[in-house]
Amino acid sequence: MLVFWSLAALLIAVTLALLLRPLLRARHVAVAPDADAAAISVYRDQKQALDAECTDGVITPAERDAAVTELARRLGDEVATVRSAETDQRGQRRAWLAAAALLLLIPSAAVVLYTRLGNPAAGEAPDAAAADGRNPHEIADTQIVAMVDSLAQRLKSRPDDADGWVLLARSYQALGRFPEAADAYAHADAFVSTNAALLADYADVLAMAQGRKLGGKPAALAQRALAIDPNHRKALALAATAALEARDLDGALSYWRRLLAQFPPASDDAKQITAIIAEIESAKREGKGSPDAGSKSPRRSESASTAAPAKPSTGATIAGRVDISPALAARVALTDTVFIFARAVDGPRVPLAVLRIAAKDLPKEFTLDDSMGMAPGAKLSGAAAVIVEARISKSGNALPQSGDLSGRSAPVKPGAAGVTVMIDQVVP
Repeated sequence: MLVFWSLAALLIAVTLALLLRPLLRARHVAVAPDADAAAISVYRDQKQALDAECTDGVITPAERDAAVTELARRLGDEVATVRSAETDQRGQRRAWLAAAALLLLIPSAAVVLYTRLGNPAAGEAPDAAAADGRNPHEIADTQIVAMVDSLAQRLKSRPDDADGWVLLARSYQALGRFPEAADAYAHADAFVSTNAALLADYADVLAMAQGRKLGGKPAALAQRALAIDPNHRKALALAATAALEARDLDGALSYWRRLLAQFPPASDDAKQITAIIAEIESAKREGKGSPDAGSKSPRRSESASTAAPAKPSTGATIAGRVDISPALAARVALTDTVFIFARAVDGPRVPLAVLRIAAKDLPKEFTLDDSMGMAPGAKLSGAAAVIVEARISKSGNALPQSGDLSGRSAPVKPGAAGVTVMIDQVVP
């Protein structure tokens, strides 16, 4: 607020300077005191001298009259000059009075107009919130939730507003209100049904709403998305995970390989998907196409939501806290998604456990266990040491994107508690 008022004062000062400079430009005229009386006295003396010379016969009466006439003309000129100077002095005094009036009027008018037409409380709101012990970010979150609820109320009277329903669905998804998000997508079905990205998002939130399982309608929605765009990345990841949940390893491999073709061979994404494919092929060889149920099935791809948890193995948990560096806090939006995952220090890059939360929940206490694994045989309990990483995604995609924010822990062993992950890096 101090900066605002300082800038306002500077602008007022510049305005006054521009207005007053021409007004106060001095006009100096030297005028002697009683100038009229002095001029008349000289005229009288000179006329008396001319009369004396005429009486003495030095000049003729005609010459005296001509000289008197010339003196009278000169006297008139001198008196006019004096009065002009006096007029200038009076004008200068009026200019100073006008300048004084402007000095008082302009700042006062500016303050009054801002008080009536502006928003003086805008700069005081954060201070008031701090004085009450409230967090300004919490206030903003509450306002956003209220706006989303207001949109939901408005759409009840406008059920054909497809764009509005999609906006509401994405808003609910960002807030983690997945059943409401799925319902909103259903209201926009006519619009969603022709858009592969929206169908994939619909499948994702519906799976979250039904216990993080892709079986049934979510899998069907993923197939509809692939019918529109066979190379859609999120739809491929969802379809692959749905096939794994159904123990269709051949189908899962087909989808993962199609997804792998979307990335450069040397990229981290390609390496991660390659590791998942290798784990599935290993499970297929060991289980002859019929892996054990539950924890041995690869979970959903990081591009979707975390799958339903199973019973964790004893001693396989890692607990800790994820926080955001103050230097990067301003870059985090309410709609961002945070992925927390553990990777083996030595071994494939496939995550051993994955947890997805909303960025608005930071800082966040977390627990990772075997139930959050993504591939058969890749368990948290089976690693000698792991690194816990956290990444804030702007797009909601767990595959790293340029501009995402990330951080990691030091190597820890399964069973560790009090692990700290500080998000303090920007993904190039």
